[in-house]
Amino acid sequence: MRIVLSIAALVLLQAAPTFAEVNQEMIDRVAAGEITEARASWWGFDREDATEALQAAINSGAETLIVEDMGSPWIVTPIELASNQEIVFEEGVEILAKRGEFKGRGDSLFTARDIENVTLRGYGATFRMWQEDYANPDLYEPAEWRMALALRGVTDVTVLGLTLRDSGGDGIYLGRGSGGKTNLNVHIKDVICDNNYRQGISVITGENVLIEDTIMRDTSGTAPQAGIDFEPNGPQERIKNFVMRNCLTENNNSSGYMFYLGSLNADSEPLSIRIEGCRSVNDHGSAVQFSVGGTLESAVGGTVEFIDCVFESSRGAGINISKPARQGALRFERCAVLNTAGDSGALSPIVFGSRTSADTPVGGVEFVDVVVRDLPDRPLMRYGDQAGGIPVEDITGNIILIDEAGERTDLQLTDERLAEWMPETAIVEIPRLGLEGVRLIPLEADPPIPVAEVRWPIIRKTGEHLLHAEAGDEVSFIVNHLQVGSYGGGNMPVTVTAPSGEVVLEAAAPFKQETPIRFVPPETGVYTITGSAGGNRYQLKDASHPLVVNAGSGAVSFIEQEKDLVFYVPEGTEEFGVRVYGQGAGEALAATLIDPAGDVFGQVDNQFGLHQFHVQKDEPSSGEVWMLQIRKPSDSTWEDHFVDLRGIPPLLAPAGAPLLIPAAD
Repeated sequence: MRIVLSIAALVLLQAAPTFAEVNQEMIDRVAAGEITEARASWWGFDREDATEALQAAINSGAETLIVEDMGSPWIVTPIELASNQEIVFEEGVEILAKRGEFKGRGDSLFTARDIENVTLRGYGATFRMWQEDYANPDLYEPAEWRMALALRGVTDVTVLGLTLRDSGGDGIYLGRGSGGKTNLNVHIKDVICDNNYRQGISVITGENVLIEDTIMRDTSGTAPQAGIDFEPNGPQERIKNFVMRNCLTENNNSSGYMFYLGSLNADSEPLSIRIEGCRSVNDHGSAVQFSVGGTLESAVGGTVEFIDCVFESSRGAGINISKPARQGALRFERCAVLNTAGDSGALSPIVFGSRTSADTPVGGVEFVDVVVRDLPDRPLMRYGDQAGGIPVEDITGNIILIDEAGERTDLQLTDERLAEWMPETAIVEIPRLGLEGVRLIPLEADPPIPVAEVRWPIIRKTGEHLLHAEAGDEVSFIVNHLQVGSYGGGNMPVTVTAPSGEVVLEAAAPFKQETPIRFVPPETGVYTITGSAGGNRYQLKDASHPLVVNAGSGAVSFIEQEKDLVFYVPEGTEEFGVRVYGQGAGEALAATLIDPAGDVFGQVDNQFGLHQFHVQKDEPSSGEVWMLQIRKPSDSTWEDHFVDLRGIPPLLAPAGAPLLIPAAD
């Protein structure tokens, strides 16, 4: 068979060599300091793996290094950058992660660690990885730190014009260097972060940072999945003199501009952040999510400003805020919140919330000439109080409302208007009962349900169960280790502790598998079973002995799954509370409390703030079982939600399964 190649095909083949010879003469001249501008191909080019050549070129000490378009990608394993160098990636250059490599959980395409005076210039050039491979647990150990570009404790670094895409972590990561060193004097301009796994950009620590004319879009894979996420790891880190200008977040799977600052506290360096002329378009969470600690001691101070920004068509609230009123200042000036929060009657364009740990009023926010275009007949602001009884205060300024006809109305944020939009919820404080010194015994369900037919509840992250058994019994149950979204996972630790405190079993439940657990109890009584699924979820099911969820150390974290839960109200009880709430704005639940006669005591829908079913009995309880039904909300996102029992034993069982109740000793 005769093969004929066109002239164009011959030219293409010549332009895409599989190998380039090392130019030792030019390498020697660079080493001797005779020339300061070098070309990466002098160190060779291998179309299958160009790591050695590119790393050697970077290590050469050349003040300027030009990475040429060789007609095919520079395929590399992890690359380390060096100080005092400008690297120019020619238009059309693609630096491509070598497929099947990057097995280390923190392997990044490029890493700059503790270096200074570096410029990466790459207008029309791309850094690309293999996100779909890293997300496959059959191929890779799950992780969220395979960055396209990791800056760790750098000084005087500039990144210009690059596209960073398909990473197994962030497009750009600004983390600390050796000894906790921050990033200092960083300039990022004209960059595109596209289709990254965790964030477009993550900011752990940085001072004197300018990000401008940068796009962060289509982030999807593992939480938070934001355009940009400001999330320090500890109180010693800082975000100071940080400016974003004319940037865009778009179509990210969570928020556009996320500030998750709970690791900072009142002793941390105060924030100084200015976001100006930036936009969020069609982000799937809130356009802006701002959260700090719920107490004055746990919340960082400082100032964060949004000037001339536009937040448009986010599925969540346009602005979502959780911060103490008397710590730090948050300001929105001449911003626009346009058609956010979908058509949900349970959300609003601007949402405030208290964290479960909050003990001080929420607020400390100024709105100056902020334009809102929204659906009619829902409040412009809404408050979700997860702590219970925490008021809002010091919310000032004005909102310019644009109605369907385009008419503009200037609304001053008076106390009366805010009270109408965000009424304070009074929660009766009822203590959580402890179980120390309480002997628990089984109470059979009436009517009982076969073990395999019981709808066992699914726990998010960590939980504790109690199981009652006689000494010498054969105990068994199944651990179902389940995934949340695209989160990675490994073996989940499961520990069984005897009534005496002795650990009788330690097991590992593999990710996305059902694992049978068996043991013979050495003593009679209640055994504690603890599990931790990281960011994922798990379920204990098909237990051979009475098994309940223990809420004694705090509210139980559930996820999705409609369920009927029963609990016991001991003899003599006159008052108790059942608290339910969602994860926050947009993550709600529906709940119905049913008394022993089968009558509805109360119900809520689209509840994301804390609601307490407050039961005051006309006559003391004779010892009775109540039911809490959890259902999908009618008009909100449903995912994480919580149940907290007050004034009664904090034990929950699925309907049809035996409960554990205090013995009448």
